[in-house]
Amino acid sequence: MLRQAVSLLDTDKLREAAGYTLGLVSGCRDWPASDRRDRAAAVYGVSVERFRKDHEVMVLGQVADHVLRLMAAQDVERAEGDSAPASDEKWRGVTHRKVRLRVRGRQTVFTVHRHPVDLVRDVDVLVSPANVHLALPEAYKSSIPASLRRAASVRSVTGEVLRDPVHEELRDWTAQNGASGRPVLPGTVVPTGVGALGEQGVRRIYHAVIAVPRAGTNDYDVLPADVTRAVSRVFSLLAEESGLSTPAMSSVCFPLLGSGRGGLPYRVSLGAVWAGIEAELARGATCDVHFVVRSPEAAALLEGVLTGIRPGRDQSATD
Repeated sequence: MLRQAVSLLDTDKLREAAGYTLGLVSGCRDWPASDRRDRAAAVYGVSVERFRKDHEVMVLGQVADHVLRLMAAQDVERAEGDSAPASDEKWRGVTHRKVRLRVRGRQTVFTVHRHPVDLVRDVDVLVSPANVHLALPEAYKSSIPASLRRAASVRSVTGEVLRDPVHEELRDWTAQNGASGRPVLPGTVVPTGVGALGEQGVRRIYHAVIAVPRAGTNDYDVLPADVTRAVSRVFSLLAEESGLSTPAMSSVCFPLLGSGRGGLPYRVSLGAVWAGIEAELARGATCDVHFVVRSPEAAALLEGVLTGIRPGRDQSATD
């Protein structure tokens, strides 16, 4: 699917740069990611750093858009059958499943969790959606950011909140980065500690900025391309922080970003998230990837898409 999406890009430069970036050009599959980026930058005649900051984001965003269209068409075909209810039913009472895939010649374990995000254990990084103001919802609400804020809070033996570390760290980050009182760009990812969630084996929360408040409403606008950019940044940040951590961090958990108040259908959110994941795995990322959802429908969609996108030569068993 990734190769097909690249073939649909508008110009030769886009297709060539995307091919090198994702390791799809003949003979470059085994090149180091840095060498592929060098060659992609040369296509546009710019420095590697400028390509990384500007052109690469544009290239991956356009690839993501085509992946979404291909997945939507695939979903329409599947919806014409009557197997979906049975797939949903398989997830009734089930909370975890593992899917092993070979992506670009490398085996990766994907784990699908069907339970609240604050019950995830022994995953290094939890990804949480955020708005452009990095303003957390109140802890009593039911959203993913609210649930993580609540679970991370440090409490007394009577349940009194002594510290609100996630809120405090986001506030400090905005102050240190000159973002107090103004929005940050969609696609930004802000790392914080985990407070009490550390007792569950969680080490970091990455706040993926994807939601733009809609004026005069309580709703948000989310663009799939911003979701893909945020996912790509999650992997970059994980690589940076992992090198400074002992032991190194090697697992990350994504919700279906934008599928809550952002209003994206599950399949569109998954398409945007998966476009970023597949691109990063193709570029050499080696971490285990987890997904967390609440509904059997979302879990069945995840499992179906993961098993359905396997290239024939890379098929492997599903647990």
